[in-house]
Amino acid sequence: MSAKRVYAFEEGRADMKQLLGGKGAGLAEMTAAGVPVPPGFTVTTEACRDYGRSGGMLEEPLWAEIREALAVLEERGGQRLGDRADPLLVSVRSGAAVSMPGMMDTILNLGLNDETAEGLAAATGDERFAFDCYRRLVAMFGQVVLGVDGWRFERLLEARKEAAGVETDQQLEAQHWRELVLDYQQLVLRQAGRPFPQDVLEQLRLAVEAVFRSWDNPRARVYRSVNRIDGSGGTAVTVQRMVFGNKGADCGTGVVFTRDPSTGEPGLYGEFLLNAQGEDVVAGVRTPQPIAALAAALPQAHAELERWGRTLEERYGDMQDIEFTIERGVLFLLQTRTGKRGAQAALRIAVDLVREGRIAREEAVRRVELAHLEQLLHRGIDESAAGQPLAKGLPASPGAAIGRAVFDADTAERWSRDGQPVILVRPETTPDDIHGVLAAEGILTSRGGMTSHAAVVARGMGKPAVCGCEALAVDAEAKRLAVRGGGAETIAEGDWLTIDGGTGRVIAGRMPLREPAVTEELLQVLRWADELRRLEVHANADTPEDARAARRLGAQGIGLCRTEHMFFAPERLAVMQRMIAAETDEAREAALAQLRPMQQADFEGLLEAMDGLPVTIRLLDPPLHEFLPGREELQRKLEAAREGERAELEALLRRSDALREANPMLGQRGCRLGIMHPEIYRMQAEALCLAAAACAERGVDVRAEIMIPLVGEAAELGLLRAEVEAVAERLLPEPLRRERPIRVGTMIEVPRAALTAGRIAEHADFFSFGTNDLTQMTYGCSRDDAEGKFLARYVERRLLPFNPFQVLDEEGVGQLIRIATEAGRAARPGLKAGICGEHGGERDSIFFCHEIGLDYVSCSPYRIPMARIAAAQAALARPGRDAAPSALADALPV
Repeated sequence: MSAKRVYAFEEGRADMKQLLGGKGAGLAEMTAAGVPVPPGFTVTTEACRDYGRSGGMLEEPLWAEIREALAVLEERGGQRLGDRADPLLVSVRSGAAVSMPGMMDTILNLGLNDETAEGLAAATGDERFAFDCYRRLVAMFGQVVLGVDGWRFERLLEARKEAAGVETDQQLEAQHWRELVLDYQQLVLRQAGRPFPQDVLEQLRLAVEAVFRSWDNPRARVYRSVNRIDGSGGTAVTVQRMVFGNKGADCGTGVVFTRDPSTGEPGLYGEFLLNAQGEDVVAGVRTPQPIAALAAALPQAHAELERWGRTLEERYGDMQDIEFTIERGVLFLLQTRTGKRGAQAALRIAVDLVREGRIAREEAVRRVELAHLEQLLHRGIDESAAGQPLAKGLPASPGAAIGRAVFDADTAERWSRDGQPVILVRPETTPDDIHGVLAAEGILTSRGGMTSHAAVVARGMGKPAVCGCEALAVDAEAKRLAVRGGGAETIAEGDWLTIDGGTGRVIAGRMPLREPAVTEELLQVLRWADELRRLEVHANADTPEDARAARRLGAQGIGLCRTEHMFFAPERLAVMQRMIAAETDEAREAALAQLRPMQQADFEGLLEAMDGLPVTIRLLDPPLHEFLPGREELQRKLEAAREGERAELEALLRRSDALREANPMLGQRGCRLGIMHPEIYRMQAEALCLAAAACAERGVDVRAEIMIPLVGEAAELGLLRAEVEAVAERLLPEPLRRERPIRVGTMIEVPRAALTAGRIAEHADFFSFGTNDLTQMTYGCSRDDAEGKFLARYVERRLLPFNPFQVLDEEGVGQLIRIATEAGRAARPGLKAGICGEHGGERDSIFFCHEIGLDYVSCSPYRIPMARIAAAQAALARPGRDAAPSALADALPV
């Protein structure tokens, strides 16, 4: 731990960011590079941590060190803080190691009091300037340090302008500013219970303490929680000599980017104001001018700003965001940092910087933010015309959608068939709603989380979805939704709705949308990523349409085909229900005989779409009752049925009662279903073998795999593998069986399977970790219930660092995956292993998969570009293993 707590800008370095904060390290680097930076010093993040440990006390040794740094600053500039004749004024800013909106606002002009304001007026010959600066300090200090509401100062300013008969701040005279200072001081005394401090050293001390306190204010805590930033770091404080952009017509202030942050176009982009201080540019009190106009107003300063922009961009290798002030024609740079940019600009800038030789392609890939790809690859709301949202839910599946509200799947399907775009609104969706989900433009639910049925299915289909919108009360029977708590707005069936699955917003009416933009820059970055990554990226795809979309987006195979989703179309669901309700072997076999060609056709479509790439078919996983209507619905249908329809409904009701389970997630599902009803798994294996044979005969390069779900005991997999191999022996032509055998593996989603993976691997060609269920079973909670009831509160209270259904829990679930992979490969060298849960498209989870040596991740088709980038970033961040992409990478389309 360093004993030194205060560093002059000349003493710092760029690599001291954790100690000096981003702002302090940046100012030190700029000073070392000869940039015209007003001098100052930085109080370290360690001092902030000490302040917190001391119970909110600025201890005397630190205060003495701050005063020593201040004395050096005074000596360098020939001015003294508090001097009546020619006072030194300083700014005080916060600066954590990670840029954090929500930290303390800047305090400017610190050092002014009733006496030094008069001295500044005399020294500059400009009374109006001096008292303009003073009123700004009283307002900033009162708001930021003493906790007075900012709107109270604004109200006094507006009243003063109204009394003076003027419209703008610039029209107020010196006497008006003097009067406003008194108004502000009285306001501070009333609201804060203490006077504005006249002791300038007390001002500095209180300001430093306010910065330290801001580290743990509610805004900062929320931002750290959302962005998973460590809360123990603390913030630094920068104290810097003031330069003034409001001394006259040869002064000004502004903010520029070295490239357009919306398009990436090279050249200065920004705004400035003449005769103004920094906050005027962003406060909206005056309309700034475009930076190009500075060339006419102050040509020398503009030319110097251009030169420094090029120099700083060259030095930092990225677009810069520069704050500047011009005082009496002299340019000062107050800060430079990597500029925030939009999605389109981010990709263009990255590619341009590589082409200009400023950064390597590895760095370009490393800089890509996955959120930018989400914006580019999905439709979004045109923010210039966005309306006020009715409510906000969970951003469950990205993209925006417009449609008429419908409250049941049948209506959604019927209206869509008639050419009406619809938004399916449900309390929550179930597998019975699949035809409505398919028909809808987007999905809105009032219950359920990021991994609910609606969220998972919507992401798989690339449909926008907002889930868990608890502020809305959905009445499916009355076909309306309303804002809870007495909101006036009610949406009835047929009313227009706009949803934004990227932000969770629900807006009444039709908002204009912007279309996705697949640019050449995006394609180039994806090509670079494919050359760098080691992990393969597969798709979770249940239909040939999904498979074709996945291949277009760069999938290297299908890592998960959930066959249960093939049975929910109405004509198939009826056959499936007959099979389940069958009370004789003959009736069941007859229904299975009808389902077999349907499955075969689906499998042929998948194999053809993935010609030459692996296709992993998971045999039926959910319990059979999920394919049946609920008991209450069956009772209603039975009461309304005619005599000839009653027998089948009564059979379904008997079967529904027989299949009812106390905890279906832990009941007769997965491989247990296949063992108890071997005819179902046999039919599926037959359909796949027949599809493989038919495709191979047509010249398709077949690479089929069967995945047995929910195995917890090696004997289960051994039994079911033997049955699959018996079907293959019977139905696959011998050359195909020899050259392209159907591989058999298992989905590891039961903790016991992970702990006994060595034995299970004796029967497996591959492991696929079903991280959704593995997380549920490891934590012992249902994801829908957890996300709807308590997970958000757990994260908010820091009982959990994040939602484990969104980001893979490395300590618990991750260790099970690591143990199983190592044990499986020890028993069966070369065992292929990957994940196919929703975590397969999440950046941090992909990093973990790379680190422990998995072979692939599998995710929803529309998350494939994000996963390709994340896999490359993982290889760059954690290069411990060979970063050799699959031989297929060169041939991959985008």
